Amino acid sequence: MPTANIVLKDIISGIEVQASTGDSNVIVRGMSMDSRLVQPGDLYACIPGFQVDGHDFAAAAVASGAVALVVERFLPLEVPQVKVSNVRQVVGKLAAMVYGNPSEQLELVGVTGTNGKTTITYLIEKIGIKNGKKVGLIGTLGSRIDGRSIPGDRTTPESIDVQKLLGEMVAEGVSLAVMEVSSHALSLGRVTGCEFDVGIFTNLTQDHLDYHKTMEDYLYAKSLLFANLKGSKQPKISILNGDDPAFRELSQASIAPVVSYGIHNNVDYRAENVEVTTEGVRFQVRYGEIIQDIWYATPGYFSVYNALAAFAWGVERGYLPATVAEALAEISGVPGRFESVRLGQPFQVIVDYAHTPDGLENVVRTARDFTKGRLITVFGCGGDRDRTKRPLMGEVAARGSDFLFVTSDNPRTEDPDQIIKEILTGVSGVDYIALADRREAIEMACQQAKPGDTILIAGKGHETYQIFGTEVHPFDDREVAREALRGLGYGQMDR
Repeated sequence: MPTANIVLKDIISGIEVQASTGDSNVIVRGMSMDSRLVQPGDLYACIPGFQVDGHDFAAAAVASGAVALVVERFLPLEVPQVKVSNVRQVVGKLAAMVYGNPSEQLELVGVTGTNGKTTITYLIEKIGIKNGKKVGLIGTLGSRIDGRSIPGDRTTPESIDVQKLLGEMVAEGVSLAVMEVSSHALSLGRVTGCEFDVGIFTNLTQDHLDYHKTMEDYLYAKSLLFANLKGSKQPKISILNGDDPAFRELSQASIAPVVSYGIHNNVDYRAENVEVTTEGVRFQVRYGEIIQDIWYATPGYFSVYNALAAFAWGVERGYLPATVAEALAEISGVPGRFESVRLGQPFQVIVDYAHTPDGLENVVRTARDFTKGRLITVFGCGGDRDRTKRPLMGEVAARGSDFLFVTSDNPRTEDPDQIIKEILTGVSGVDYIALADRREAIEMACQQAKPGDTILIAGKGHETYQIFGTEVHPFDDREVAREALRGLGYGQMDR
C-alpha cells in the first residue's frame, strides 16, 4: 500500500477552503473516510452519508491516529480541520494529492455504460498484456495489479480507495490502468482526481432509476466522463457506440476527439459479415481502407460490440491490428458473462450477469438462437433497486423463453415474494413457476431440462453471495448449478 509524506497545506492547495483551524504544516501519510480503517498519520474525511454521518465518528478517527480532518462543520477536537462546502466532492482531489496524483503517471482508460463494462475492461487488459504492458484493472469483479487479484465490493470503489489502488499500480510499475466507471461513481465524485486518457461508452438502457430517477439524469451522469477528458497528458479520446441513441448527446458532451464503433450506422470502426455461433462471434472490422478479421469466443451480438470497442481502443492507441485481433482470439471468456456450466449433461447451462431489461434481452436472444429444444430461464430482480424495471424484465424473459422460473436475486430488505409479484405483472404467454428459493429454482430447472434444452440462469453471474436483509450469505449460481447436475448423476466429464 502506498504511503504519503506530504504537508496538509499542499494537499488542500487545489480545493476551495471555506476556513481552517490548526497547524497546516502537519504531515499526512494516508487518507481514510472510514474511522474503523484509520491509520496513524491519516487525513480523515468526514462525509455525510446516506445512512450515517462521518462527522459522528471523527473522535474515533482521531483516537486511532488521524492527524487532520476535512469537515463541513468544525468539531470540538484538537487536530487541524479544513472546512469545505461538500466533503464528498473534494475527497477525490485530496486523495489524489495524498497519493501522488498517480493517474498522471498512468495511461488510464475509463469504461462506462449500462452493460458490457466488465467485459471490455477484461479485453483491454488482455490486449495490453499481449503488447508487453503491465496492466492494472478496477471493476465489478474486483481489482488486479499485474495479474494479482484484490477483492472489491462495488463497480467503482470509493475515491480514496481508487487513488490508493492507482498509487499501488504506479509503485509496482504498471503503465496501463483500465477502470469500470459507474454512473454512481461519476455523480458521487468517486473518480474526481483521476485523469483519464480514454473514455469508452458501451450503451445506455434502463438501470439505476432508483438513484437517478430519470433516464436523462442517468445519461448526464455518464456524460461526465467524456466532459472531463482533460489534463496534462495528451492526446485524449472518446470511443463511443455509434449505434446507441445516446451517441449524439455524448459526442456533444465530449471535449476530446470522438471515435465511433458499431454495426449498423456510419461509424469509424464498423463490423461487417457478422457470424454468431454457439461458440462465439466472427466478423470483420472495417476502418478506413483496412479490414481486420476478428474471432471472439463469446456468443451474441453484444459480444461484437464489446470486441469492437476494445479493438478500436487498441488500434487508436497504436497497437498493430493483427496483434489486437490475436489478443481477442485468445480470451476464453469473462467470469459470469455467458459462462457455461458443463458436467457432461445433454443440455446447456449458461450463467450470466444480465440484470437489466436490455441485458436480459440480449442473452435470451443469444441463447434462443442456438437452442434446439426449450429455453428455460431462471431469473429475479434485486431488492432496494429500480422497481420500474421488474415488469420489463418479466416481459423480456417471457417473450424469448419457453419456460420461466421467477425467483429471488438479492432481495435485500424487500419481501422476495413481493418482488416476484412485480416481475410477474410483465409475464404473459409462457408457463412459469414462481419460487423465491433460488437454489430450489435452479435445481428444478436442471431436473426439468431435456436433451437440446438450454437453462439460462441470469442476474447474478460472477457473484458469490446472496443478500437477505443486511446479511450476506454464500451463493454462487455456477456452483449451485454444478451441485444440481451432480445430483442428477452428471459430472464424470466435468471440464
